[in-house]
Amino acid sequence: MNELMIGWATRDVSTDKPINIPGQFHMRISAGIMDPLTVSTLVVDNGTDLVIFAALDLVVIRSGLLDEVRAQVATLNPAIPTAKILLNATHTHTGASHYSDAGWSLSNNTSTALPGEVPHDGVEIASGDEYRHFLAAQTAEAICEAYAKRAPGGIAYGYGYAVVAHSRRVVYFDDTSTRPGAVINSTHGVNGHAVMYGNTNDANFSHYEAGADHFANLLYTFDAAGQLTGAIINVPCPSQNSESEYKLSADYWHDVKVAIRKRHGDLFILPQCAAAGDLAPRILHYKQAQTRRFQLKYGVEPTELAARKDIAERIAEAFTEVLGWAGKDIKTALPLTHIVTTVDLARRLITAAEYATAEQGLEELNRLPFKTDGTPMERLQANSILAASRNRFLRIIDRYAQQQTQPKLPMELHVLRLGDLAFASNRFELYMDFQHRMQARSPFEQTFIIQLAGQPGDDGGTYLCTERGAWGKGYSASMYCNLVSPQGGQELVEETVKLLEALHNAE
Repeated sequence: MNELMIGWATRDVSTDKPINIPGQFHMRISAGIMDPLTVSTLVVDNGTDLVIFAALDLVVIRSGLLDEVRAQVATLNPAIPTAKILLNATHTHTGASHYSDAGWSLSNNTSTALPGEVPHDGVEIASGDEYRHFLAAQTAEAICEAYAKRAPGGIAYGYGYAVVAHSRRVVYFDDTSTRPGAVINSTHGVNGHAVMYGNTNDANFSHYEAGADHFANLLYTFDAAGQLTGAIINVPCPSQNSESEYKLSADYWHDVKVAIRKRHGDLFILPQCAAAGDLAPRILHYKQAQTRRFQLKYGVEPTELAARKDIAERIAEAFTEVLGWAGKDIKTALPLTHIVTTVDLARRLITAAEYATAEQGLEELNRLPFKTDGTPMERLQANSILAASRNRFLRIIDRYAQQQTQPKLPMELHVLRLGDLAFASNRFELYMDFQHRMQARSPFEQTFIIQLAGQPGDDGGTYLCTERGAWGKGYSASMYCNLVSPQGGQELVEETVKLLEALHNAE
């Protein structure tokens, strides 16, 4: 009864073609590969239910990718219950674009520019649609391979400590929007008492808005002989040390895999980003000390690469430490129940005044011409920023119309129980407080929260800020960034906890 069957597979989904790298307001066209982008898949099946995890090195999952993966899996192997496929993005800011090549539409839900909106004469850009089809095919094949390779095995789990994330929202005594020369625009000019990545060397610096979460949640898998085969590593931090690079990269997760495999052999590693909408792998007030640390520890290596290695060392150390004691309790048979449902969350409503601001802002931006001088790359950068700025206003205008008949945002939610362990997903860059509210009330020994999970349809991602985030304002806590309100965030907490309790009480 409940004997566990476990299967793994992975694919390299890098591309040599020059493709848009989303994650900034300006388009970046890839100039090669720094390190591989991967899809990692894990199937855990106990004969009565199963879960199919798939982690993708992307900034976010949109443009119908989940639907495309599920459709291809259904074609390749109709026996696989495709609703149980749970995709998550690692939130690397150096992944390839899978967005549609078309221009703006409400459904593509992106404030970044797309090739269809920006004149890019002289700059070759590979098709995002073409990459998405390739990515979906590779992901579907990996899922089917992992499913086919299911074999008796076991799991062990635990948590360790690894300093990866730091709060990235700096709070000031004063409202920064009232300072002389304050910039007010649709990109980063949305600050109030809080500023994302704000300057801490400021007389009005008060504190960081939130703390940080240094837990690393780990689930290890073993074959029938008790040999370690792989692990899920769940860390509350996006992978964006190399976020401004022009080469494709899995960011610090690549270094994590290298560091762990150096110690433990060629294991499968499935990365999950836990709630981290207000966190980042960046030190803000201790930069000088960090520079000295990296110079003495790593020599003259670029800071972002040194930070990646530093993070990888800490995660690898936690991985090894936890394995040392969690490996004493390998479970080969466990109850497994995987619920997939849709929850409706209260939208962050656009006010009439905000709608008027967006209309006026869009009108002003539409009067600005695209840049025609300079190099092709200079033109692309300037014009993509202009297009992205227009898109942000377009998004507000479209949302204002949509909310009249749809005040709630539907979201696919996965909640699953594996013995005394639980997982719960969400589509957002979710602020840390919401995760703690879920975990604190969860009846399970450990609860892994998975953010940036793929959704049916073309939508996905976006920040979900807390009440104090909305008060402080700033990027990630503005009308442009939040489709769901803090109240909707609490609704997500309540719905998740309710399902966790139902799973626990069903035993």
